[in-house]
Amino acid sequence: MKFLAEYIMRGRIQAMLVATSLALLSLLMPPISIVSSATVALVTLRRGATEGLYVLLSASVMAGLMGIIFMGNYQFALAYALILWLPVWLISIILREGRQLSLAVEIAVIFGIISVGAYYLYDPTVASQWQSLLTQVLPVNTAAPIEDITLAINTMAHYMTGILAAGTVFSVLFGLFLGRWWQANLYNPGGFKQEYLSLSTQPKFALGSLCIIAVAALSQGLIAEIAWNASILLFVLYSVIGSSVAHTLFATMKMARFSVPMFYITLFLIPHALILVALVGILDAWLNLRKSKSN
Repeated sequence: MKFLAEYIMRGRIQAMLVATSLALLSLLMPPISIVSSATVALVTLRRGATEGLYVLLSASVMAGLMGIIFMGNYQFALAYALILWLPVWLISIILREGRQLSLAVEIAVIFGIISVGAYYLYDPTVASQWQSLLTQVLPVNTAAPIEDITLAINTMAHYMTGILAAGTVFSVLFGLFLGRWWQANLYNPGGFKQEYLSLSTQPKFALGSLCIIAVAALSQGLIAEIAWNASILLFVLYSVIGSSVAHTLFATMKMARFSVPMFYITLFLIPHALILVALVGILDAWLNLRKSKSN
């Protein structure tokens, strides 16, 4: 994908065209949204916040115009573009100025937690809205008893705000990582790998995370619901850090050429394995597993 990064860096128009076209294409193929976000990230990381904002706004206007042409309205395309690009632009500024990938990841997760908390302050009955929406969306003509379906919907509704926020944060981080990888390939070969494999968090942050999980487990009602939704976002943070730790540990093996790819293939095929990976990420805050292995 280096050729695409080179094309993006040729100028504003090229970056705008790539970001807009891929954003609209992602309506049909959602994973492509990550590449679109990475376009904004790359420009911001390399040329600064002002240039990144220029590309973001110009591409948003173009997305609105293309929305009118292909969908008959501009509101959806414009809103989608801003939701897709604005968060990654902000996090890219933090990474550019702070030069710490770990800090950028932590702040992205904190933004997500704040958004969840703010939404619950705005509407404490958000779970009931999710319940109504899921009832309309999920199929009911299945072999499962209607009572089981209703129970599943009622349970899921209490966590959908956190799940949606976590999905957004994952998308932002993947876009940021891709943009940073492009930047490293063009101007600092090997730089992103070094940053990614050194991802970590401080013991104080990990302790605060465990406190939130404890509040979720020990409290009841709305407080527990908010804490559980925040915990879902913390799961994003520690699964990313845990993946970095595991990658480093597998890379020290004799069969690293096969063990590292198999690790990521396993996560793709068995998503539940991310729970163990997140646990590794939390423990690493105190045990420094990579240093222990190297010793």
